[in-house]
Amino acid sequence: MTQQEFIQNHLVELRQRILTVVVTYAVLLIGGFLSVKHIYRWILNDAELKLTVLGPSDILWVYFTLSSMCAFAFLIPLLTYQVWAFVKPALKPEERRATMLFIPLLFILFVSGMAFGYFMVFPMVFEFIVSLSEGMFATMFTAEKYFRFLFQIVFPLGLLFELPAVVLFLTEIGILTPEFMKKYRKYVYFGLVVLSAVITPPDFVSQLFVLIPMFLLYEISIWLCSWRSQKKGSNPLSQHV
Repeated sequence: MTQQEFIQNHLVELRQRILTVVVTYAVLLIGGFLSVKHIYRWILNDAELKLTVLGPSDILWVYFTLSSMCAFAFLIPLLTYQVWAFVKPALKPEERRATMLFIPLLFILFVSGMAFGYFMVFPMVFEFIVSLSEGMFATMFTAEKYFRFLFQIVFPLGLLFELPAVVLFLTEIGILTPEFMKKYRKYVYFGLVVLSAVITPPDFVSQLFVLIPMFLLYEISIWLCSWRSQKKGSNPLSQHV
């Protein structure tokens, strides 16, 4: 097989895997759209407030946002498997077995991150901000503003909780080393500060509640990278050079 045929076969495989992910996402999106009422009631189960809408577009926004978030959450195992299956031929047998464990791990961490954001971070941030209006404003929340605020906190935390699994995966295949992570720690911290300012509502409290777990996750990731590197018995990068 020539190099051109090899590349062409990989491009065909990549296109098929992307198509599988896209079609599955569309199916999950439709399923989520049909279940929005149940999702809506579950999210607002403990919230003592009544949300309002200002127009038909707000209703569509809520439907699309809730269904797309649920679709993405359930898509993670398939998306992770497609990535793993695509790079599998380049991995050694022991690396294949080890990296296969990251498929359920990524889903578990994503759900854990969103649960942490929803049950821990969001209530504290929301209660604190609402308390600032006492004696000053009559508060009324629209569905769009409420869910936008909710997902700006919860969804990024779900993604950020994936960091330890991603670090373990990159360490396992020899791309990442603990020395590299320690060397660029201050730059990563600066990037996390910027990221928290972008993905959270524009207030210091929200950014702080997101930033602290991000710092902790990065430090945990460094420890995991060091642990895995030591367990492999040598610098993982040297095994692929």
